[in-house]
Amino acid sequence: MNTYRKYRLLTTVIPIIIILTLIPWGEVRSLPVARVITSTSPVTPVNPAASGETKELLSYLVNLSGKGMISGQHDYLETPDEFNNKLKNTTGQYAVLHGYELGAINNQSENTIASQRQAVVESAIKWNKGGGIVAMTFHQNLPGTSPEWSNVSMNLSQGNFDAYVTPGTPQYKRLIADLDEIAVYLGELRDAGVPVLWRPYHEMNGNWFWWGQKDNFSKLWNIMYDRLVNTHKLNNLLWVWNPNAPNEWADPYQSYYPGADKVDVLAADIYNSDFKQSYYENLLDLAAGKPIGIGESGELPDPSILSQTQSKWVYTMTWGKMLTENNDLQQIKSFMNNNYTVSRDEYVRTKGTKHEGAAVVTRNGLTGEYYNNAELAGAASLTRNDDMINFNWHGGSPAAAISKDSFSVRWQGKIKPVYSEKYKFSVSSDDGVRVWIGNKLIIDSWKKQSGVTREGSILLTTGNIYDIKVEYYENRGDASIRLMWESPLQKQTIVPQNALFLP
Repeated sequence: MNTYRKYRLLTTVIPIIIILTLIPWGEVRSLPVARVITSTSPVTPVNPAASGETKELLSYLVNLSGKGMISGQHDYLETPDEFNNKLKNTTGQYAVLHGYELGAINNQSENTIASQRQAVVESAIKWNKGGGIVAMTFHQNLPGTSPEWSNVSMNLSQGNFDAYVTPGTPQYKRLIADLDEIAVYLGELRDAGVPVLWRPYHEMNGNWFWWGQKDNFSKLWNIMYDRLVNTHKLNNLLWVWNPNAPNEWADPYQSYYPGADKVDVLAADIYNSDFKQSYYENLLDLAAGKPIGIGESGELPDPSILSQTQSKWVYTMTWGKMLTENNDLQQIKSFMNNNYTVSRDEYVRTKGTKHEGAAVVTRNGLTGEYYNNAELAGAASLTRNDDMINFNWHGGSPAAAISKDSFSVRWQGKIKPVYSEKYKFSVSSDDGVRVWIGNKLIIDSWKKQSGVTREGSILLTTGNIYDIKVEYYENRGDASIRLMWESPLQKQTIVPQNALFLP
């Protein structure tokens, strides 16, 4: 009987061994990984007002832990798509996570910086709509100094640093002015419904940035958090606390941790392939259930090794030009093709299936009733939901059911302001337009006109939701309408979809 069992065992095992010896090692490493995204408990960002998209992203990261690792690629302020595109051209695949920069370090003019930051925002919106994840880094020059690398990478004394985190000082006021400026661009991403892995003041446990190795680093973190979350209502940010790996140049993590109530994600920057187990385990312990990532690396990690020894990393991001300077073609392809590495295509598919614990993102916008006359008379010929009011139909019609001339539209729904202050609404239309906010008629220009902008103002309070109604008619020729708003803390922009709610 024992001899028979040994015979059966040998006849079962030997063919398997032969098959494995015939498979190239690269294919063994790429055997499929089971990656079922489920959740056992709800996940809540530290910002109680976080948007649905932001909650959903955090939930995904938490539930990916131990099942896979997202690929990431950083790009610079001046060229926000260069290396992300190079990765695609090299491997045929995009990274899921696209890292962007908002800090200026080349002593550019204010106009150039504004133009470059706007290009970053536009790329990030496009990336998000294409299914990717957005991360933002901010190499902030010391407030009040010129935007040069030497004013970012500097060892500021503790005493001088204290002045920047002390309310009322000139240095503090310059810091706040810088934060208000950067909030404009993050606000555009919020208005476009783009969640952001926001990683400010990274590598704070080293001494190569002005904010580095400070006894009261948490004060700086808390000032930024309060300004961006509570003043600017940036509910699209996941707060990523990102020290350097604690090596001979950087202190241990703990002294610089702002606390679990101000951090959503923890990450470590790791260079020179120094993926020490202690870096991982110490960060994992500090995270206490929050997701962890590799915030920057020059060298691509080996997913096959990390999947066995450091499986809780949920993403890694290669830094700019180091993609090709520090990794050869085979290493890049091997990383992107490894089944433990989450591809963008897989991430997009996962987003299409809500997993337990994920937030349900409601569809915002306004309900539009379209009439085949210029008087909003009778029954509407078409009723549909529009994301926002930003249309240029030229000489055509809004839809097949609507004539190209002599038509009218009534949009209705709710609008939610970001700030408690006076808002100025502007409508550029061809032809007539009327706008009500909170049942108050603030724009009334019901007449033939071409390319004219009309304005009206009203005091709004954050947290409140107001009725909005916009009526429009087209006479003949070109047809267009665009609804914008602005306030002292918000630059002029199209009223975004996430500020509008269906009736």
